[in-house]
Amino acid sequence: MAQKRDTTINIRLTARMRDLIDSAASSVGKTRSEFILESASRQAIDMLLDQRLFSLGEAEYAAFVSALDRPPEPPAKLRALFHQKAPWEQ
Repeated sequence: MAQKRDTTINIRLTARMRDLIDSAASSVGKTRSEFILESASRQAIDMLLDQRLFSLGEAEYAAFVSALDRPPEPPAKLRALFHQKAPWEQ
């Protein structure tokens, strides 16, 4: 079941931009609003996926997994802190 659309977005654009959008929407049998909403939603999804997903070739993937399997060496100050007794242990 489709969700009720109860929020609006108002945008200002030139007549030329509106005509371009109307022409494109008409060519795919959509209203202006449907076309803008679908186009903006698709772009938003692509943008978010590009920030979360990435693809690697076989060699790059192997290097990536290898790097994940090798945790970084803790800094010297952190190692020293681990060897100190806690104040309540002294």
